[in-house]
Amino acid sequence: MHQGLISAALAYILWGLFPLYIKQVSHVSAVEVVVHRSVWSLVFVFALLAALRRLGWLKAALTDRHTLTVFAASAVLLAVNWGVYVWAVAAGRIVDASLGYFINPLVNVLLGVLVLHERPRPLQWAAVALAACGVLWLIVGAGEWPWIALVLAASFGLYGLLRKTAPLGATEGLALETLMQAPLAVALLAWWTWQGTSALSAQDPATSAWLLLAGPFTAIPLLLFAAGARRLTMATLGLMQYLGPTIQFALGVFVYDEPFSAQRAVGFALIWSALALYSAESLRGWRQRGQSA
Repeated sequence: MHQGLISAALAYILWGLFPLYIKQVSHVSAVEVVVHRSVWSLVFVFALLAALRRLGWLKAALTDRHTLTVFAASAVLLAVNWGVYVWAVAAGRIVDASLGYFINPLVNVLLGVLVLHERPRPLQWAAVALAACGVLWLIVGAGEWPWIALVLAASFGLYGLLRKTAPLGATEGLALETLMQAPLAVALLAWWTWQGTSALSAQDPATSAWLLLAGPFTAIPLLLFAAGARRLTMATLGLMQYLGPTIQFALGVFVYDEPFSAQRAVGFALIWSALALYSAESLRGWRQRGQSA
């Protein structure tokens, strides 16, 4: 339990601090950052799996049509999520990006209803309705369309839905996803390098080092999360998942001085209230099931 808490907390803290990394490469286009993230994650994860002698799954995965279909779709969703997030942070929209991960659990509820035919409890429906009011307020009251948050929440929610039923674990799944992204990613990186337009061609050692670190910076939090998830209850993980977007929000407002008007605060307050209601209801449900068991 203690090791699980430390592992999960470190994963969420690293995800929360990820904007600090992206700011170091904000002068590189979001598409190129995503390409580097994909390529160097592939190298890092496969090197790790080779060192652990855990490559036996690869042949079966590459010959199974269902596995390839699922992970091709998840690879696309992951690329979209990465691209929008990197662009948002580099463009000074960290607060908007954090909102996407605040509402992601409630998007998961809707996906569970629409795809898995789950039946949420009344208070969970109330939480979704309250969050919808928050988004509506941001559109009408604050006069903005929170497309960044909605795209991030939807893409990560669909990604989580696919991975929920996928036959591979976290590390193996990331390895297969980046492997499927590799043909396009490697081709783009090679072309940009050949044309001299890649950030690696600029002879800037600091930028090159930051881009090469995209692999471990992507994979290490995932590995920590996987280690924590095996040792913690879903209730504990459910509460800890807000640590990441909370850190991101604090970075956006207090470190990078992003605007946060009173009108926006009302929308965020509604969504935070929805999360509090959702978390309380989830805890109550988990406790009841535990007592019954």
